[in-house]
Amino acid sequence: MSKKGRLTKVFPGGNTAYGFYSFYDNIIEPDAARIFVIKGGPGVGKSTFMRRIGITMLEEGYDVEFHCCSSDNASLDGICIPEIGVAMLDGTAPHVVDPKNPGAVDEIIHLGDHWNERGLRGKKKEILAINKEVGRLFKHAYAFLAGAKLFLDEVESYYAESGAFNVGAFDRLVLELIHEIFEGKPRISENPRARRLFATAITPDGPVSHLETVVGHLDRRYIVSGDDGTGKTTLVRRLMEAALSRGYSITAFHCALNPFQVDHLVIHDLSIAVVNNVEPHIYLPKESDTVIDTMTCVDPVVNAACLAEKGAARGMYRQCMEQAVSFIRRAKHLHDEMEQYYVPFMDFAAIDARREKILQKVLDLAAEAKRPPR
Repeated sequence: MSKKGRLTKVFPGGNTAYGFYSFYDNIIEPDAARIFVIKGGPGVGKSTFMRRIGITMLEEGYDVEFHCCSSDNASLDGICIPEIGVAMLDGTAPHVVDPKNPGAVDEIIHLGDHWNERGLRGKKKEILAINKEVGRLFKHAYAFLAGAKLFLDEVESYYAESGAFNVGAFDRLVLELIHEIFEGKPRISENPRARRLFATAITPDGPVSHLETVVGHLDRRYIVSGDDGTGKTTLVRRLMEAALSRGYSITAFHCALNPFQVDHLVIHDLSIAVVNNVEPHIYLPKESDTVIDTMTCVDPVVNAACLAEKGAARGMYRQCMEQAVSFIRRAKHLHDEMEQYYVPFMDFAAIDARREKILQKVLDLAAEAKRPPR
């Protein structure tokens, strides 16, 4: 291969109103060619280990997914090379991964093999104290995220409560979209697959979106605009159900705050994305895109009291989000501090040598995937 591969960035887990929510099982299928599960403490080089292998495979011409960490903007929770069925996963808390098919598919890489255990035991008291405080900070972060969801639910309720939302007009809009996307197209599979991830996460730097890397290369995007409470996520969900019922495999990208809602949809066989165009994942339409405005299904809300209540609820939502992010940021700073207790006791030369051996395994798997079947 001569052309550099395409890099996609996603989040396999997120800090949500329901605590840490994981789609880790969706990084790659259990029957993959090889899944490397990397174990070890903070600061031992797990993310760097995966990133360097991922960059090498990009340069070799393979498309690579970087599965980013929602609690550390500079860190990776995993990488995936779909074309050859290979993934590497961080197997430490909060996303503990145990091999499902050890030996046959899964291989454990324990970077703890390369640390000075005696030296780390000398820092036991400090490490335990930081771990306890990090846990406390995340507990409060999740409480404020739960509060943010409650207030956002309030914001979303006003169009329905005021009678401004026209359900019939919305249903017609959805049916017209389904007809436009799927009419005349053959059924692709009797067993379509639904993969679930996050394109956006609530991080120490606030909400961060990698949506462009997910949908930017596709042939067409349907950009769904409209205020909160005007049916945008319902529209995305119904299109997802329509795709699956017609045999099309999809990837659903869930809401960073409420993981039970779907914000974005990719229909792979049609090279189409449906994008919920709202902060923090505002998406500027490209030439081939179609913009869908759900406000066409809404009458103006003229009740001054309702508008004031809605504005107050939105203000409280933003305050809760700001408080949650501040707790996550403080936890990240403490985690960085804890890494410094590990770094002096790591044999990074040995880790580099081990990474080169694993990279060669990955390259061998890539070569094997290109061979014709016997």
